[in-house]
Amino acid sequence: MPIATIPGHPGAQSQEELRRNILEVTLEQVIANLTRTPTVGSENREPGAREIIFKGGFDAVNRFFYKNQLNDGLPIVPPTQEKVEAFLRFTDRHPDDALGIVLPDSRAATVWSIAVNGVMAGCRPEYMPILVALVEALVDPRYGVEHGGNSQGGETLIILNGPIIKQLGFNYGQGVLRDGFLPNTSVGRFWRLYLRNVAGFLLQENDKATYGNTWRVVAAENEDVLKKIGWEPNSVEMGFSPGENTVTIARYTGGNVIASVSGSTPEQMLPYLADALVRQTSWQILFTVGPHGGTLRPLVVLSPIIAEAIAKAGWSKSDVKRYLFDHARMPAWQFERMLRDWSARPTWNLREEVKLGHVPKVFHDLDDPNRMVPIVWKPDDFMIVVTGDPLRNNAYAFGHNGLCGYPVGKQIRLPKDWEQQLADRAE
Repeated sequence: MPIATIPGHPGAQSQEELRRNILEVTLEQVIANLTRTPTVGSENREPGAREIIFKGGFDAVNRFFYKNQLNDGLPIVPPTQEKVEAFLRFTDRHPDDALGIVLPDSRAATVWSIAVNGVMAGCRPEYMPILVALVEALVDPRYGVEHGGNSQGGETLIILNGPIIKQLGFNYGQGVLRDGFLPNTSVGRFWRLYLRNVAGFLLQENDKATYGNTWRVVAAENEDVLKKIGWEPNSVEMGFSPGENTVTIARYTGGNVIASVSGSTPEQMLPYLADALVRQTSWQILFTVGPHGGTLRPLVVLSPIIAEAIAKAGWSKSDVKRYLFDHARMPAWQFERMLRDWSARPTWNLREEVKLGHVPKVFHDLDDPNRMVPIVWKPDDFMIVVTGDPLRNNAYAFGHNGLCGYPVGKQIRLPKDWEQQLADRAE
């Protein structure tokens, strides 16, 4: 398809520069494209699922995969037929089953392709049920995989719940979110490989991130602590029953550690969290009241000792979310200023937005420009996960990417012979 370009970026040019570039460069390209026959496109043939694409030793295979943009710059485990078949034994799905069509390249997300990329990422075969659930979440329209290469460079965090955490040895203690534990690390790497090899997000092509976040290792919740303090795990808040194995995915533009959350009461500790959440919210406010209003879902990861201290005072997760909704706020004038600065609309008026029914009334209950307004629509828009070093009073606040990576959860379906398969692998 012929295109016409504007030199530079429109957002970094004066009106005079933009007008000159359009008239002297872009317009000529438009005329040329409309008055000549475009070049006939061609489609490269892709190999079949079971087709051998290369034969050679470990180093040669990795050179081939790197040259053809099939890895992430690191060595991969060569996906031999034998290794792929070992993964397929851990699912009752047929290898050719398609879970959906993945944008932007519109490829079918097949069970076979999941196994291939699982092998490449260094996963073990028994991780296969988790990988299948992840791709089911990936193709869910609510998640919005088509935004996976947008310029903000948000990256997906995988949250794991259920008995499978202990069965497969996922880390949920000290060092969570750090690479080094095979299950957490390899499953996190699988996600990025699948986006590259099946969805088609290649750097400097379909992946347009200005600054990238590297892939994140899996965050497994500490369900022992949650049971002890009477809080529901993230999976229950995503609509699943207690004790189910689940994955939740969401994209985050970045985050920051909240060090030394001190205090012996919720009232002393929670201001740290509220302040951190506001600091992680700038242009993302567009997902609160912009065209995709109500899709901002900030995440707070609490270390167990913080959650225990809050729960000891009788506070539930809902109580914490209500506190964050009431206190993670900014002045209305600043809220409107940020909307003007980070949107294409020249004016923003929360009073008019409320009047038109675009946002809840809480965003304009007074005419005072110094009134404090929330960063999300409702308390349950905040997400809370408990994991990490049980002896450190730290937390982590993630800035969410709104509609471009909305939280989606899926159940992990185990094969009928799961226990026997695990026992055979252990021998």
